[in-house]
Amino acid sequence: MTDSPLLRHDDDQGTARQPGRAGTVRQLLRFGLIGILQNGIGYGLYLLSTWAGTPPKPTMTLLYVAGATASFLANRRFTFGHTGNITRAGMRFMLAHLGGYLINLLLLWWLTDRHGYPHQWVQGGAIFVVAAFLFISFRTFVFPSRAPFTTPP
Repeated sequence: MTDSPLLRHDDDQGTARQPGRAGTVRQLLRFGLIGILQNGIGYGLYLLSTWAGTPPKPTMTLLYVAGATASFLANRRFTFGHTGNITRAGMRFMLAHLGGYLINLLLLWWLTDRHGYPHQWVQGGAIFVVAAFLFISFRTFVFPSRAPFTTPP
């Protein structure tokens, strides 16, 4: 696709996921399971930390980094069956999460700072917005299939 090793989709990706609708549903269910566990713990820690007086945005930042690390470890093999180049996938993963982080930060700033909505509710909703963005990013960019969107004859 391109000369950049970060953006290239070579056959050495080694992805083993099943393409097609059944594979997408399976991935979505696994991604959801990991997300419920991870975000449930993270949101609980967010509420506890902000209740104890830590400002919302630094709290979200610290928990976002910890959650992204756990997500890579859990989703790489379990959800997407990726066995390819871990460095390349890791770099793409960081780019996807940078996008997710910026979406989260923008939502907190815009809805809480600019419009006065409670940060607890904004952060709770942001989890779902960012999760949708990340699933699409992981499936198409971070852990791409060698034969995307095909169905067996």
